[in-house]
Amino acid sequence: MLVLSRKKGEKIIIGKDIEICVLDVDKNLLKIGINAPKSTKIYRSELYDAVQKSNASSIFTNKPDLPSLLK
Repeated sequence: MLVLSRKKGEKIIIGKDIEICVLDVDKNLLKIGINAPKSTKIYRSELYDAVQKSNASSIFTNKPDLPSLLK
């Protein structure tokens, strides 16, 4: 993991087309802005993890009845 210190208004560039800017710093809250191509998917980690967990559990709880599918 790369760890960087940035001040308000400073940016980080990732590759050629992703820019992360520190918009505001207030006590325990950091606001960032992300400029990236629309094709780049950006998720908050807690939502991404919840969706992955839900998808994994649905594989085991929603098994199709194979004999009925073959009729």
